[in-house]
Amino acid sequence: MKFLKRGLAAILLIGLACGAVAAEVTDRIIAVVNDEVITLAELNRGFEPYAQNIEANYKGNDKEATLQQNKKVFLQRLIDQLLIEQQAKKAGAGFTAVSDEEVMNVVRDMLAKNNLSMENYVKKLAAEGNSLEAVKKEIRGQMLRMRLLRREVQSKIVITDEEIGDFYDKHRQDYEGAEAVRIKQILLPVAAGADNKTRESVKAQARQLRENISKGEPFEILAAQYSKGPAAAQGGDIGFVERGVMVPEVEKAAFSLPAGQVSEVIETEMGFHIIAVVDKRGAGLKPLPMVRNEIKAKIEDEKVAKKYDEWMEDLRKKSFIDVRL
Repeated sequence: MKFLKRGLAAILLIGLACGAVAAEVTDRIIAVVNDEVITLAELNRGFEPYAQNIEANYKGNDKEATLQQNKKVFLQRLIDQLLIEQQAKKAGAGFTAVSDEEVMNVVRDMLAKNNLSMENYVKKLAAEGNSLEAVKKEIRGQMLRMRLLRREVQSKIVITDEEIGDFYDKHRQDYEGAEAVRIKQILLPVAAGADNKTRESVKAQARQLRENISKGEPFEILAAQYSKGPAAAQGGDIGFVERGVMVPEVEKAAFSLPAGQVSEVIETEMGFHIIAVVDKRGAGLKPLPMVRNEIKAKIEDEKVAKKYDEWMEDLRKKSFIDVRL
């Protein structure tokens, strides 16, 4: 759910401003939240990675004021997290039991998506002043909050067919499907300013590849071996591309060829291209059944965000919060 990321996004986007966290001589309580406390050491420890990120990107003049502003926003986030965790504990064991294996599954999925090893990830965290244990604690907290918020907020959201239909009618321009073609490409580039001899040599190679394709050699294998263009490792499959994106010569061939056909060698300023047309889809308004789930998700995001803000504000009002920063 998008709204679950808003607090973190606010910290990351608050202004690319400020210096490193100032050292504190002693620790002290900076916030009391019902019967629990947040200490200055906790705040500094949690805020340090964001402070380092802001420090690296800061371009303004008033570092200290921006630092303090960001720390206050971060403290409010810690307070809100603590309030939610307290509510989760009141809800019972079903919400408080987040196993280490569940947390590690999230970490492993994240590493797989980013093609990172655990060893390199731990090193990266250390370089940023962070640690795996801190990340696991953050993930555990997020999972706990998600369980509670799903019950307290999302489960109470109702979206009717009428709302979906109204949204579709009011935003029809968003669902005008653009004409697009899915292609595979072999690109043999030629450096800018290359002489005619070099250009003719690359052209001859492209013609030989086209001949090999016509004799039955798989386009995908030749693309993986010889192409210097995007998605070469995936057989040159760059997916669906709409009009106005490709260079004119390639676009003309792509939209004129029927699906399943391979172009002749196409010469452009970039070099020499061979494309295979995989599939096509036409322009026109996407029917409501095709985009119903997408629209429902958008309406839900808006409703959940509003409901969450209302629920969080009510929770703050019912709680004892004493900020001493």
